[in-house]
Amino acid sequence: MKPKKKSGQAVIKATKSPVIGYSSVLKNILEIINDARRYSAKSINAVMTATYWEIGRRIVELEQAGKKRAEYGKGLINKLSADLTTKFRRGFGVDNLQRMRLFYTYFQGDLIYATLSRKSILNIQDAVKYFPLPWSAYVALLSVKNDSARKFYEDETLRCGWSIRQLNRQINSMFYERTALSRNKAKMLQEGAIALKEDIVSPEEEIKDPCVLEFLSLKDEYSEGALEEALVLHLEKFLLELGEDFAFISRQKRLRIGDKWYRVDLLFFHRRLKCLVVVDLKVGEFTHADAGQMHMYLNYAKEHWTNTGENPPVGLILCAQKNESLAKYALKDLPNKVMTAEYKTVLPDVRLLAGELKKTQKMLEGRKSLEEKED
Repeated sequence: MKPKKKSGQAVIKATKSPVIGYSSVLKNILEIINDARRYSAKSINAVMTATYWEIGRRIVELEQAGKKRAEYGKGLINKLSADLTTKFRRGFGVDNLQRMRLFYTYFQGDLIYATLSRKSILNIQDAVKYFPLPWSAYVALLSVKNDSARKFYEDETLRCGWSIRQLNRQINSMFYERTALSRNKAKMLQEGAIALKEDIVSPEEEIKDPCVLEFLSLKDEYSEGALEEALVLHLEKFLLELGEDFAFISRQKRLRIGDKWYRVDLLFFHRRLKCLVVVDLKVGEFTHADAGQMHMYLNYAKEHWTNTGENPPVGLILCAQKNESLAKYALKDLPNKVMTAEYKTVLPDVRLLAGELKKTQKMLEGRKSLEEKED
C-alpha cells in the first residue's frame, strides 16, 4: 500500500546518482585546496598588514610624544629595529619599520583607526575588510609618491584583482600617467585589467610569499634568488671590511632604461678613486649578455648618478658558478690607459673577490643542507 501524500508536501522522486569520473573529482578537490590556500594566504596577509599598520601608528605617536626632530625619529626606529630583531630575528629591519611608519601615514582612514586602534586582538574579518590587499601590494603602493596615482593603482588592483606582479608592471610602465593622457580612458582601463601570463601568481606562491614566511618566522627555501640575496649581503659586508675605500650607497637600486626597469645589486662610492662602483651578481656562468648589461648600467650611472668632479664609474661582475666563481671588472669605458691602470692598482684583486665569493657560496649551501636535515 502506497503512503498517501499529505497536502502541501512535495514528492521527491528517487533518481540515480550521476556517474562521477575520477578526473572530475580530482579537479574538484584541487579547486577546493587552491581556494583554501588562497583564503589562508589572504587571511594571514590581512592580519600581517593590520599588524604593520598598528606598529606604524605606535611609531608615529611615540615620535609625536617625543622631540619633533628628524634625528629623534631616526634614532627611535634604529633602537626599535635592534630590539625587535633580537627578539624575532627577521622582518623588523630599519627599512621595514620605516615602511610601516609610512604605511600608517598614507593609509589613515578614520574608520580603520576607530576599528583597529581600540582592539588588542585583531579580528580577521576586520583585517580583511580594511586591508584587502597583501602587504607586498601595499609596499609597491608606498613607492608611488603621488597621492592620486597611488589611489588609482589601489582602486584598479581591487577592481581588476591584479596580482603583485601585475601591479608592479603597471606602476613601472606608468599606467596611471598613460591613462590620464589617453583620449580613450575606458579602453585603457579595459586593457589594463588583462593579466599577462607572467603576471599570474599561483596559490603555492601566495603561501610562500617571503613577507608571509618572514612574518610567521618560517624558514624559506634556498631558491636561486634567496642564495643570490644572501651572497649580496655577505659581499656587501666583505667589501666594507676591506678598508675605508668603499662607502655603501644602495642595495637593489632601481634604474629605468627605456620602458624597462632594472636593479643594481650593490652600489658603492670608492673614496680614493672618487668614483661609483656598480656591482652585479650572477648565479651561473658568465655570458656576453652580462657584460652588455653592465655596460648599460655604467652608461646610466655616468649620466644620472655621477656628480660633477667625480671620475667615471667602474663595474664589478661577480658570477657564482657551480664549480668555480668569477670576478671581473668592467673598465673598457674609462677615458685613458692611465686611469685604467690606476683603477686596477687600487681596486681589490679579482682573485681575492672570486675566492671570497666561492667560500661564501659553499658556506651558504652547507647551511642549506644542514637546515634540510634538521627539517
